Amino acid sequence: MTSRRVVTFGLVVVAFTLMDLTRVAEAQGRTEITISEAGTAPENLTSSRDGSVYFGSTSTGTIYRARPGAAQAEPWIVASTVGLSNVYGVLADDQRNTLWVCQNASGGRGGAPVVGQTALRSFDLTTGAAKGTYAFPANSGVCNDVAVAANGVVYVTESFRGRIHRLTPGAGALEEWYSAPQELNGIDGVALLADGALYVNDFFSGTLHRFAVNADGSAGPKTIIETSIPLSRPDGLRATGPQTLVQAEGQGRVTELTVTGTRAEVRVLQEGLTGATGVAVVGTDALVLVGRAKAVVVPLRRP
Repeated sequence: MTSRRVVTFGLVVVAFTLMDLTRVAEAQGRTEITISEAGTAPENLTSSRDGSVYFGSTSTGTIYRARPGAAQAEPWIVASTVGLSNVYGVLADDQRNTLWVCQNASGGRGGAPVVGQTALRSFDLTTGAAKGTYAFPANSGVCNDVAVAANGVVYVTESFRGRIHRLTPGAGALEEWYSAPQELNGIDGVALLADGALYVNDFFSGTLHRFAVNADGSAGPKTIIETSIPLSRPDGLRATGPQTLVQAEGQGRVTELTVTGTRAEVRVLQEGLTGATGVAVVGTDALVLVGRAKAVVVPLRRP
């Protein structure tokens, strides 16, 4: 029997299904996932409902996929065939059968030519076929990470410019949703919880911010969430429950944040994870990207 809990807040409906969390048992026996090619330098990773895990490469732009249960990711969407470059955030969106990808231009320093385009890209989650390209504004920062609301609105963070962009269903272009370059220069991970609000962390300041979403979809008031212990270079961020986030922190740990009101209780799941930058969830485990090289499995539940 499937246990299902649906939480409704205004126009936002978020469903948390026990089957979705337990259908993929304990990361399918894997303790880590490596990438078949060396020097790929992934910055983030994501997982789909069946337990497949996807990495994007900052060095080659190729998307690598580890099939359910596989301990090694193989090339799946080859950069040269679709024009990908310098990939940061990746997000598997099962509901829309889409893989969202943050690609970035490279070069431009010391007179070097600029290569590629900074944009949000979308690909078919089943076939890998390219679907859409949504360019960032000129002179943009870094397309960093992606979250999708239950109503299909896509939110994208832009590091080094302190902006959040959104893509509404059916739209052909991104629109600026929030901008605070001085306040959120290190904006990084992004996720939504059952309250319908958008949560983002800031790598440089070590803060967690909540943005209310107004009824018309515009950005509402922003609140800094007090945390029970300081955050340490917060990076990848994913929702794991109605009030719960899991976060990779660059100082070498993965944490669980349970948000109540304007405070988050932080539980350290594991330390000693060198250069943790991204996190995905498979079943009852987190897969934490470490050292820009591989994902290691960290149980979400207490022993």
